[in-house]
Amino acid sequence: MNVLLIGSGGREHALAWKLKQSPLLGKLYAIPGSAAMADLAECQAIGQEDFEGISDFCADKAIALVVVGPEAPLAKGLADFLAAKGIKVFGPSQKGAMLEASKQFAKEFMDRNYLPTAGFSVLYSWEAAQDKIKANRKYPVVIKADGLAAGKGVRICMDEAEALAAASDFMEKRIFGFSGSKVVLEEFLTGREASVMALVDGETFLMLPPARDHKRLLDGDAGPNTGGMGALCPAEISKADLEFIKKEVLQRFVDGIKKERISFRGVIYAGLMFTPEGPKVLEFNVRFGDPEAQAMMPVIKSDLLGLLDACAGGKLGSKTIEVTGQTCVNVVLASKGYPESPEKGKEIKGLDAVPAGVTVFHSGSVQQDGKYLTHGGRVLTVTAAGKDLAEAREKAYAAVNGINFDGMQYRKDIGL
Repeated sequence: MNVLLIGSGGREHALAWKLKQSPLLGKLYAIPGSAAMADLAECQAIGQEDFEGISDFCADKAIALVVVGPEAPLAKGLADFLAAKGIKVFGPSQKGAMLEASKQFAKEFMDRNYLPTAGFSVLYSWEAAQDKIKANRKYPVVIKADGLAAGKGVRICMDEAEALAAASDFMEKRIFGFSGSKVVLEEFLTGREASVMALVDGETFLMLPPARDHKRLLDGDAGPNTGGMGALCPAEISKADLEFIKKEVLQRFVDGIKKERISFRGVIYAGLMFTPEGPKVLEFNVRFGDPEAQAMMPVIKSDLLGLLDACAGGKLGSKTIEVTGQTCVNVVLASKGYPESPEKGKEIKGLDAVPAGVTVFHSGSVQQDGKYLTHGGRVLTVTAAGKDLAEAREKAYAAVNGINFDGMQYRKDIGL
């Protein structure tokens, strides 16, 4: 079958790498794709939010399945638009995408459907936020911009001054535009984090290998939140906790979308905190995580395309997932200035000497005169699998040591 992949980042590079291995694949296309993805897919200079252009391309190339990588086109209704044209899509409807596009919608969905999550309040104005924060007596507290903010719209605030500053940045200064028109003030949870993703076909779910992302910029979980500085897969989760997640999170999620008539054929990502009271949902995403996908794809043994096609067709019920038994670790190499104001245009050296068994996925690079240059905050995800966590870490960091560009920054404690 001919497949179209929407997106251009490290997550999509990893998806293309995995889809390319499928015996079911005819031709793989990417919109818009990237220079690094061109070895795997035929890239097309069409905007990922040009719905008519994408639809016309699907008709022209006899596309049997569209796989949507990023959240923004989903939030704008790409899956609905293509489905109305009779094109099979892996990715939820616009209403389903609201579970990521609106923190308020997600929290209220969890509340209505009895999913375990932190206590919260929705604040609709800067004035209301000031009053609520000044009345708050329990710190730390979490402030979240309601809308999409590229993984940067969450602040953990240690005191009133930090909470007011966060709310001001989101609501008054509008550093994320309309996404900060409302904020969610949320109870701070403690424990270990993990990301659990599942394929959902509207009727049932299939859980994928759990992963753990490292969100903070600096070693020891210090510094600002980022889109993710590295990940490992599978994350260690007890059998009891996995059963709890299946029953109290994923099954309740599926029951909720059915009850509320939300069309959802794609992947649901539950960011979880393992608290002393048990796992609780921090957030939902409606696509594969980044960089979690780059750590997950190498440990999935099953044919990914077959799974995604069955999910998009509402036929996931008979499917199972097989894993390699290995552990995968990846390390994100980021530009100087990330996450606030990353530098661009720095030559990336060492990509021609990456050791065998290590894969480098490109998140923010461009090719110019035969050289790769930095073109974003998170530039590369250096990914390695091993028989255990220690071997995977050793291989990944050995490869990192051979790559460099001016201002390159990365964490040295991924997986610890």
